[in-house]
Amino acid sequence: MLTRQNYPNLIPSNQITPEGVYKERRELMKLAASAVVLAGTPLFSALSYEREKESRSLELTSYDQITTYNNFYEFSTDKEAPSKLAKHFKPRAWTLRIEGEVQKKVTFDIDQLLKLIPSEERIYRFRCVEGWSMVVPWVGIPLASVLKYVGLTSKSKYVEFETLFDPKQFPAQGQSFGSIAFPYREGLRIDEAMNPLTLLAVGLYGKELLPQNGAPIRLVVPWKYGFKSIKSIVSITLKEKQTRSTWNEMAPKEYGFFANVNPTVDHPRWSQARERPLGHFFKQDTLMFNGYGKEVASLYKGVDLKKFY
Repeated sequence: MLTRQNYPNLIPSNQITPEGVYKERRELMKLAASAVVLAGTPLFSALSYEREKESRSLELTSYDQITTYNNFYEFSTDKEAPSKLAKHFKPRAWTLRIEGEVQKKVTFDIDQLLKLIPSEERIYRFRCVEGWSMVVPWVGIPLASVLKYVGLTSKSKYVEFETLFDPKQFPAQGQSFGSIAFPYREGLRIDEAMNPLTLLAVGLYGKELLPQNGAPIRLVVPWKYGFKSIKSIVSITLKEKQTRSTWNEMAPKEYGFFANVNPTVDHPRWSQARERPLGHFFKQDTLMFNGYGKEVASLYKGVDLKKFY
């Protein structure tokens, strides 16, 4: 089921869908095989990769949990701290620079980018390498659409993303934590970046993305561990050779460049076979590729996923 609609940059408070209503609508969507029921609000329409018949039903994680339990080390290593420390973060005005091996180098104002490429809703599983998980209704634009706009070249083999470096807004960037070298960087192969699932998120639950969740724009790659989904992106650079990946460079034996969710490959310090969904006491089995095998397994044909984790 696929429908699309522009997502407003600024949403009046009287148009924001309450979480309870949002979940009720999602239940209606399950029952309606050929229609999307979104009575009462023009916020956005839905694109769902649920595949309920193949795996377990997706139960949305609450908005409160998604926005108060965050790994964002530029603010703090404490998961509850970013939502408090991010209150004065300024996601406007913001620009996104795209350069490197592209046909045309551009710098987008975020609002210009959202007008240029229609945004969509994607309900995705999110699996942290630490062993917890969420189900998030993201709002964003397909990365492939952005890359097609700037144009690829024969040397566009990898994509590197970089987080804002601003110690005044990110207090931990001015401190010493382990061996993290800020700004944070992540990378994808071009075929991963061009996959239809790969998203540049600008919101969740029909609301603008909050700073602790990576405002104003972050990457979401649902079949990979969460640390690949870099936040508060200021630049995207296309390269011919493999790009930098902060955690992979820090601890290559613990955090692979590919970082595909794989229950058969354990972290050196814990098992990856099971996960705990936020808001639940009991754990559940982790799915290969986080449940998106049909969409992405072909990307790794012939690749030893235990060696290249």
